[in-house]
Amino acid sequence: MFRYRLVVCLVLAALAMSFQPGPPPAQIRVGIIGLDTSHVVAFTKLMNAKDAKGELAGVRVVAGFPAGTDIPASRDRVAGFTEQLRKMGVEIVDSIPALLAKVDAVMLESVDGRPHLEQVRPVFAARKRVFIDKPLAGSLRDVLAIAKLAREHGVAWFSSSSLRFGAEVPKGVGKVTGCDAWSPCTLEPTHPDLFWYGIHGVETLFTIMGPGCESVARTQTKSSELVTGVWRDGRIGTFRGIRAGKRGYGAMVFGTKGAARRSEYRGYSGLVTEIARFFKTGKPPVSVDETLEIYAFMEAADESKQGGGKPVTVASVMARARAGLRK
Repeated sequence: MFRYRLVVCLVLAALAMSFQPGPPPAQIRVGIIGLDTSHVVAFTKLMNAKDAKGELAGVRVVAGFPAGTDIPASRDRVAGFTEQLRKMGVEIVDSIPALLAKVDAVMLESVDGRPHLEQVRPVFAARKRVFIDKPLAGSLRDVLAIAKLAREHGVAWFSSSSLRFGAEVPKGVGKVTGCDAWSPCTLEPTHPDLFWYGIHGVETLFTIMGPGCESVARTQTKSSELVTGVWRDGRIGTFRGIRAGKRGYGAMVFGTKGAARRSEYRGYSGLVTEIARFFKTGKPPVSVDETLEIYAFMEAADESKQGGGKPVTVASVMARARAGLRK
């Protein structure tokens, strides 16, 4: 009887211990690669705020690696942003491997998309979740290479403009039948035209229309871009890139019940919240397939310009990029 009671007591004690609340979840330590954009300061302020709540709570930027290129927009800003992060208590390291040893997740923020493929290789190899800021890469072929590399390593990632988050599709328009989106569209000779800044308006367009664009036609002048996409269900969406006059962000949404302007852009908080949620859950808020289509849309726009505005199919651009990737 004594032995039976002893066994019962031990079992009950073990069960009680198994139901004790565990320790709070560990803080997610975030590292930044590329300290040449104002995003690094803005994102760090949001994540490291003393009163961070919701998804931002428990996610903290702890290390940064300065990486710059020959583009003046990159080269001339590294030192200043690096110093700002240092004053915010972020440790500055001298290599990507050194950064990866200190963090659980990564924000790849280099303003130049061309080195992103090589910069993200060790991140995927270390199996760290990563957000890759725009532009995702310097070519569609490198965009596809990044997606392939992530798939081979089984690592979750996403890329997005902040314009995707923080501004709602207007209520009352019904099912979306079309959209005219616009944003500034500064050009950078080292990148396909729309990758550099037009991505903001193109991302807005796809946020509202969804994937499924089949063909792209583009008209360019010194001050403007007008890109027309035809979706497989017959809907039409346009992107207007602005280089003269007042510049801003917006979209006019057309639907089965009416038309209305999308609400105003409200800064980085929406995107940074989604990044924090992704680091916690491993579930990207934007599918890889949609991201690939967005970059194929922009590269198709370049081909259309070279062809005098002739429509170019997204599928043909994607096929040529995949063929180039296999070489």
